[in-house]
Amino acid sequence: MPAPLSVVIPTLNAADDLPQSLSSLMNGAEAGLIREVVISDGGSNDATFEIAEASGATLIKGEPGRGKQLAAGADAARGEWLLFLHADTALTRDWVERARDHMSNSPGKAAYFTLAFRSDNPMAKHVAARANRRAKLLGLPYGDQGLLLPRSLYEEVGGYQDLPLMEDVALVRAIGKRRLNMLSAESRTSAAKYERDGWRKRSWKNAWLITRYLLGASPEKLAAAYR
Repeated sequence: MPAPLSVVIPTLNAADDLPQSLSSLMNGAEAGLIREVVISDGGSNDATFEIAEASGATLIKGEPGRGKQLAAGADAARGEWLLFLHADTALTRDWVERARDHMSNSPGKAAYFTLAFRSDNPMAKHVAARANRRAKLLGLPYGDQGLLLPRSLYEEVGGYQDLPLMEDVALVRAIGKRRLNMLSAESRTSAAKYERDGWRKRSWKNAWLITRYLLGASPEKLAAAYR
């Protein structure tokens, strides 16, 4: 019987972070949980292709746009369960046990991991804690927290939309808070953007963009503001 889980990772010039992300998945393959890793690339011109091929991942190429890439990766995947993971995110080793428990005990629900940043900055834990509280209270995890769900649920809610921004928020809103579980394993994501822009400035900017989206602002306008 094939392993149940397909992992989908969207990439665009992700050579610096992708090896760590792929390495964190190795114990899932060893445990017989992962059937395949699908790298959905949007036109990289660095070593992303070589890294993907060396890892044994399935590589598909298309136009840039994370929502579009995630949807293409899901279409190419063959597993009964899907795990969407950003290329700059690595999971802690206990993710396999937590994911397997969820898949066995909550077969009709989605799940995401506890957010953490790969940074020694004191603000890192503060920002992550605030994001985790928001995810639990409102059912709005960041895309950086990964998303694990059965293919049947993914298809039921229409999958990822081709949006220039907020494709992750749109999907978890369609799933609904009652069908979202938070797993204790951590998704440790890059803090590069926070360290570049400033922790407070970046976190409040993200919060304001999400608020505007929930109030009805178009993803196109938000993408322009984000850039």
